[in-house]
Formats: sequence, C-alpha cells, structure tokens
Amino acid sequence: MSCSHYMAQAMIQRSAPLPFMKMHGLGNDFVVLDLREGEDVMTPDLARAVGDRRRGVGFDQLATIHEDTEADARLVFWNADGSQAGACGNATRCIARHLMDTTGRIELHLRTERGLLTARDGGNSLTAVNMGAPILDWREIPLADDVDIDALPIDGAPMATGMGNPHCTFFVDDVTSVDLSTFGPAHEHHPLFPQRTNVQIAQLNGPDRLRMRVWERGAGITLASGSSSCAVAVAAHRRGLTGRSVTIDLDGGTILIDWRDDGVWMTGPTAHVFDGLLTPDWLEAHQ
Repeated sequence: MSCSHYMAQAMIQRSAPLPFMKMHGLGNDFVVLDLREGEDVMTPDLARAVGDRRRGVGFDQLATIHEDTEADARLVFWNADGSQAGACGNATRCIARHLMDTTGRIELHLRTERGLLTARDGGNSLTAVNMGAPILDWREIPLADDVDIDALPIDGAPMATGMGNPHCTFFVDDVTSVDLSTFGPAHEHHPLFPQRTNVQIAQLNGPDRLRMRVWERGAGITLASGSSSCAVAVAAHRRGLTGRSVTIDLDGGTILIDWRDDGVWMTGPTAHVFDGLLTPDWLEAHQ
C-alpha cells in the first residue's frame, strides 16, 4: 500500500466526527467517549474545550472507555479544568449501566486508577459499584503531614479520607448556611492537601441519613459526587454519627452507601441523556 494511501487514510480519520454520550448520575453530569476501537485523542486542552458549557458540551467530569486485557473496560476520568481524577463513582455507575444494557451482563469489572472495581445491576433501574476500601493512611490519601485524619488541624476539625480522590469532610449543623462557592475553593487548595481535595459539608438528618453538599477539585460545585458520598459515609461512621449503611441526600438526589467488608458500595440511579458528535472542524481547532 502506497505512502499516499496511508496519508489519505490518516486524513480521513482526522476529519471524522467524534461520537460521545451525555450521561448523569443524580445531576452529576458526564461526557463519555468510547475509545475502545480508536486512538486516545483526549488531552488536557481538549478536555477543557469539551467541558466549556457555552462553547463546548459541558460536564462535571469527562470519561473515556478503553480496552483492557484483564477487565471488561478501563476508564480514565478528566475534570473540567483539564486535570485527571483518580476516581469518579457516578461516572463509573453510568458507564457500567451502559455496558450492562449493551451486553446483557449484570456484573462487570472495570479498571480505574482506583483499581479493579466491580459493578452490578442493583435492581429497580439502579446501578451499584464497589469503590473499594477507604484509604485511611495519611501518606496515601495523601496529606502533606502526619496528622490525625479524624480531626484535621483546620477550623471545624474536618476528616480526611481517600476514595481514589482526596476528600475533606466537614460536619455542620446546616449545610445551607455554608457559602460553598468560597468555602470549597479555599479548602480545595489547603496546603495540607498536596494534590488538592474534594470538599464535603454534611449534616446528620436522622438515623443513618445525611444531607451533603460538595465542591469537587477541578470541577467546583456539583449536584452530586460518588466518591465524595463514599468518603462522607466512611467519615460519619468513624465519627460515630451513623452505622455503616447510610442514605445520603445530595443537591441532585439520593444515593445509598454501604461500607461492607469488601469495600464501599454505592447504589443509585443513572441516566443516558443523549448521543452527539464533536465535529471535525471543532476538534481540529481544539487539538
């Protein structure tokens, strides 16, 4: 085959539109690219461009799906600021639901930076994912110093938990009284968290029931966060506020968290909203 033919084929590939899916879990919204049969085109610049809610598509996180020799798929997560996230529970649930619907499977194994995660059909149109054991070693969360993770030396004595992302959880009397737009970024960049942190504020609303709001590193205020919900449930139990099975009410809806011996399971609804195409001209301008 001639060199000119290869160049023509490359030109055709570059000029092709790029399909994507728009999904959300409890209003935590995602752009999902299935790259199992194509090249990995994602870059920080392209992630930021797709994440622009006025000039792109808009998302809290972007996820790409890849082939994996030992799992049903490998997932990579990007924040709207172009940084990568180590875990994204709601996106994992959304993608698991999509793969279950297209394959007829009721259990999947998905590889993320967090490790190999098990996803299951939760019944009643719900999807469950085991987000793994919480990280409770200060070096692995990670923190900058060896401090008490259950009462950080920060006003409000928040708790630190790792769930693939670093998490800082404040327990308050009324989550609506906190201006999260200023409180969140101030603590996301706290020097105790060298990789920044998700910031959660939570209040106890009843036996084993919490109300939570979240500021996600690299994304800002979101209606929900899966890894943050897991971190809050773990923190609440460690502080003696709840048992190990907790219902969490977020701005976008309700999720169930169950800290079992094999890991922290999260169960909730998902939605596949629409499919779209990123046009060749737009892609060329942002790659």
